[in-house]
Amino acid sequence: MSQRAMTMDMEKDHPLRRDVRFLGHILGDVLVMEGGQALLDIVENIREMTKQLRVSFDPAVLRRCRDLIRGLSPAMRRNVIRAFAIYFQLVNIAEQNHRIRRHREYRLSSGVVQRDSIASAVRKLKERGLSAERVEQVLRYLSLELVITAHPTEAMRRTVLDIHQRIAERVMELDNPFLTEEDRERIREEILAEVHTLWQSDELRHRKPTVMDEVKNGLYYLDETLFDVLPDVHGELEKCLRQEYPEHDWHVPTFLRFGSWIGGDRDGNPSVTPEVTWNTLKLQRDLVLSKYEQAVRKLLQKLSHSTRNARVSDELLRSLERDREEVSLEDIDQGEWRNEYEPYRRKCTYMLARLRHTRLDRKERGIYAGSEAFLADLRLLADSLRLHRAHALADREVSRLIRQVELFGFHLVTLDIRQHSAEHEKALTEILGSLGIVANYGALSEEEKMKLLTELLADPRPLTSPYMRFSPETEQTLELFRVIARAKETFGEEAIRNYLISMTRGTSDLLEVVLFAKEVGLFRRTGDRVTSRLHVVPLLETIDDLHRAREIMEAYFRHPAFVPAEREGHRYQEIMLGYSDSNKDGGMLTANWELYRAQRELCRLAREYGINVKYFHGRGGALGRGGGPLNRSIEAKPPETVLGGVKITEQGEVLSSRYALKPIASRSLEQATSALLLSAAAAVTGEGNEPEQPWVEAMDEISGYALEEYQRLVFKDPAFLSFFHEATPLPEIGELKIGSRPTRRKNSRAFEDLRAIPWVFAWTQSRYLFPAWYAAGTGFARYVEKHPEGMRLLQEMFRRWPFFRSLMNNLHMALAKADLVIAREYASLASDPKEGDRIIRIIEEEYRRTRELSLAITEQKEILDHVPVIQESIRLRNPYVDPLSFIQVDLLGKLRLKEEKSEEDKEEVLEQVLLTINGIAAGLRNTG
Repeated sequence: MSQRAMTMDMEKDHPLRRDVRFLGHILGDVLVMEGGQALLDIVENIREMTKQLRVSFDPAVLRRCRDLIRGLSPAMRRNVIRAFAIYFQLVNIAEQNHRIRRHREYRLSSGVVQRDSIASAVRKLKERGLSAERVEQVLRYLSLELVITAHPTEAMRRTVLDIHQRIAERVMELDNPFLTEEDRERIREEILAEVHTLWQSDELRHRKPTVMDEVKNGLYYLDETLFDVLPDVHGELEKCLRQEYPEHDWHVPTFLRFGSWIGGDRDGNPSVTPEVTWNTLKLQRDLVLSKYEQAVRKLLQKLSHSTRNARVSDELLRSLERDREEVSLEDIDQGEWRNEYEPYRRKCTYMLARLRHTRLDRKERGIYAGSEAFLADLRLLADSLRLHRAHALADREVSRLIRQVELFGFHLVTLDIRQHSAEHEKALTEILGSLGIVANYGALSEEEKMKLLTELLADPRPLTSPYMRFSPETEQTLELFRVIARAKETFGEEAIRNYLISMTRGTSDLLEVVLFAKEVGLFRRTGDRVTSRLHVVPLLETIDDLHRAREIMEAYFRHPAFVPAEREGHRYQEIMLGYSDSNKDGGMLTANWELYRAQRELCRLAREYGINVKYFHGRGGALGRGGGPLNRSIEAKPPETVLGGVKITEQGEVLSSRYALKPIASRSLEQATSALLLSAAAAVTGEGNEPEQPWVEAMDEISGYALEEYQRLVFKDPAFLSFFHEATPLPEIGELKIGSRPTRRKNSRAFEDLRAIPWVFAWTQSRYLFPAWYAAGTGFARYVEKHPEGMRLLQEMFRRWPFFRSLMNNLHMALAKADLVIAREYASLASDPKEGDRIIRIIEEEYRRTRELSLAITEQKEILDHVPVIQESIRLRNPYVDPLSFIQVDLLGKLRLKEEKSEEDKEEVLEQVLLTINGIAAGLRNTG
């Protein structure tokens, strides 16, 4: 980037720096109010020392900083932790507001199209010569589903996030050029009051959330932002298409949806019972119907058109006669609309009654049998309005509600069900054993299982009956499938569509679920015709599973029980890819490459069987779990993989950072839509950026070296696992009450039983960011050593291959956030200093190697030179994160060496450790 461009970027960011200073001064006032000048002075003293250490490392300054921290009283230490933690929360608010500000400035700039916007994507299609008919073809393939999960990576309470939103709204007001000095002072006082409230509020949860708490938290985003933002994104795409292709009549199909796992994901979470799943669906239905009631009330206020002044459609008048016969208005506030000449208001009154009766399940009073019936009434309104030229209301108000009903139906979001493959095997083993069909199903080989399952699926008779009794676990498995069948009848087919199988190791894992679906009538065979109302989705999580992906799926595609799903006339099979566990299993570089390879291989396989694959990307927010910008993730995928649709998990802190504020949510989804549109167009036109064979061969070789290095340390070094437990706050993270799910699948310290979230969370907290970069340097180094022209080829790959460019950009982000000087402080916690020093030296050497090779490949002088705004943000944040890290190390030492004698002292130290975890998560903008 040129010096002039960097200077322009700095000028653009002046308002951001102004807001950070403004909020910092307010926090300073609060610190003096709460802890006196002494608290502010100590915070400033620690900050200055850590800034000095960043400029020029001096062991004497480090010792003084440690001594100051160790000398703090428990009360003062707690206040210091909270001061730095709240500072980061305020900086994050300022940065979010700046994103909104920059987006607004682009909107105000005449003729300027923002990068990664929908307008820029549509313009590119036009410039590439795509006709309107060709774009229509692309739109038929367009599908993006974002799935909200309850993965416990949001460290902050909902209460704290609400305060953040109120502060953000006040800070945004300061951009109004017409504010008077009195206005500015009022806003400053309001922000001061909110920051003071933030200081006096509990940051930590004192109990674990229940699953229903998590459901309500997920519904918050749908209620507050997504219900309105999703139709806006569709509207923006239609508007841009009309601008570039004005001769064509555009109606964009509903392509962008949200789904949910919350209340349906029972893998390792015994709290997700069939009853919880049912209650989740009821809550979703109640929310969406109440949203429709609000919308119809607004229409009732606006549609005051009178038949004395406008001619409405005969269809509308006939529908009013039907409504009068079918619908009771006894419990509607105003009864039938009082003015007989205002048919729209009369119609809205009946629509309100039907919605309320549907929500309360009062069939005898007149309900909507489903969302299609409600849509029919809305289309009736729109058609009639257009008849007397009220196009503005029809095209904006009514059409917007129509789009919302197309998006959310009467179920709000599709709830995915997920369970571990072992649970199905255990239940089937018990059932088949009790029937005398096979003594121990679980002990059969894969071939034997497949043969038996094929026979059972061909037999029309059920295996179980209501009179049979099994263990509680098996009963719950059977009840779950009954609930799915009942839910489809009550809430609609789209309420539950997919059943995901964690740790899919063989095709039998898929057929077991099909067999359970058959038990409740969701899978049927009628002669040669096979139908299924439940789509069975494998989750491929380990490197070995990815290697065997073709074998597993080909056996399924060939099986007589296989039924593909359909969308827009395209047949597809959904396959979920686990980014977290594959990374934990094989390291960042190998996992990303194996996932890329598996997608290409499975696409080729699916084409052989005349179907597409819809990939479900199980990403986390952190770089070590497939994280990174949503649009960059889409761009990095093989182009052909988007034709079946793209599905991605959105979890934890990602939800609050992307979807808590409408402008941020709108921009995030616009960027994702832009990337998807261009990728789908490349795939449809055959212009996708296919990797050249030398690139593939290079990645195969590099991945092999990286996997060997990663597994040598993680799996083969006998001291590594102990080092991980001791040199990170892993045990203490388990004390954070941020999720209903346990941190381990079993009560063991075994590596394979540790979930990927705490694995990444612990490494991030201790500043290693180990899962996001380790072993990449060795992979590159060995390749370059063996190939004289290797570096030149890698540089070409970075310039020309989106996958490799995304890989390197994420690697740079991880290297920038990692800090091996601070990580060494954590290494001092190892119980065996000699072994601890040996392992940290291995990690330090690999970091140095990865950094050097990454800079050479990307032809940059410093990490993140290509994104100076993020580079500067990390540089400015580090001196404020460092004090929290130093304090955390000191507290962990106290806690683990049991220096604190009383139980009360230990509880106090643990609470302060948890406060540092929250603060560091806010500072690094990542948890798990």
